[in-house]
Amino acid sequence: MLKSVVIVGGGQAGFQTAASLRQDGYDGAITLIGDETSLPYQRPPLSKAYLLGKTDAAGLLFRPHDFYSSHRIEFVNERAIAIDRTNRRVELAGGRAVGYDHLVMATGAHNRALPVPGAELDGVFGLKTLADADAIAERLESAENVVVVGAGFIGLEFAAVARAKGKSVHVVELSNRPMARAVSHEMSEFFAAAHSGWGINMDFGQGLARVTGDGKVEAVELTNGRILPADIVVVGIGVLPNVGLAAEAGLDIENGIKVDSYLLTADRSISAIGDCAMFPSQHAGGSARLESVQNAADHGRAVAARLVGKGAPYAAVPWFWSDQGDLKLQMVGLSAGAEVTVRVGDPDARSFSILLFRRGQLIAVESVNRPADFMTARKVLASRASLGPETASAKGFDLRSWALAAA
Repeated sequence: MLKSVVIVGGGQAGFQTAASLRQDGYDGAITLIGDETSLPYQRPPLSKAYLLGKTDAAGLLFRPHDFYSSHRIEFVNERAIAIDRTNRRVELAGGRAVGYDHLVMATGAHNRALPVPGAELDGVFGLKTLADADAIAERLESAENVVVVGAGFIGLEFAAVARAKGKSVHVVELSNRPMARAVSHEMSEFFAAAHSGWGINMDFGQGLARVTGDGKVEAVELTNGRILPADIVVVGIGVLPNVGLAAEAGLDIENGIKVDSYLLTADRSISAIGDCAMFPSQHAGGSARLESVQNAADHGRAVAARLVGKGAPYAAVPWFWSDQGDLKLQMVGLSAGAEVTVRVGDPDARSFSILLFRRGQLIAVESVNRPADFMTARKVLASRASLGPETASAKGFDLRSWALAAA
């Protein structure tokens, strides 16, 4: 049995690994290293419930302070600066080194920077951390004009919040539709219409040329020359994996820290999980790096199980969600390469699902305010049950009823 496990990264993946190790009966030392001042906390509410005042910082915590002492998890608020693979230790910014028998890299990802002049002005924000959310919340109170750069999940969630607070909101997106990398054309069109219905202005096929202002942001200029007033600019143009530590330690990097189906690097004393890990995925048809709470948590559980002798190749079905206004979007599977889509339910009633098929087989389901479809789709995709578009297109088709009959 390993005597010590060190986890670098205090996000969802890192916390889940530590908690699951204890739950699975691991009795050795656990050190969880995180470089934020807070205890590990949930990030998804930052762009929604936290900005709306429906939860506070204490409500974001995975567990209170006494959880760590009672479960003998040493939480270190410090930045890891190097990995000494030869001597199996992690070096910290304060000069301390922490030895490990096994190291788990859960370093997450960081926001892509806005690559335009003026991006450094006061009032231009990313939204990744609690500190980001606090800074945005403070500025948002007095802001009138809000510009959101990027119509992905974070950008649209924040746009809906800002609009609910009575702000004038303008979303700028380089692609020709919202959430283009994540959802079908039909789902994109539905959410574009929904945001427009809430009074949010949306500019597709446009990028930012520059941010202007005297010390603080006052306006943005689009690539077509249009000028938009802006008291605050929130940027959500994707993230990049935090691979610096791993690269400097000589680990393989391939759009993330490269791992095998057991989430192990080529150094068998080091695992990598969560947003920073590039892993084999049967659902992606190759290697994938997924940015989701589910993936991070399931990676943590899988590594913990392996470290106590109960390992298996990682094969969890990926799923995602996004809350935008009164719409809950839930997705199961990976929709890339879908050739046929079938809709069930009624978009006008704001309750429907899109079933996506490739080579005649269901590969993903997108649901709006239809949780039964979402839960059923997770089971169907996990079981690899055979469902084709002809069956799904039949009049009166219901996914849950079909799954019960097929079981």
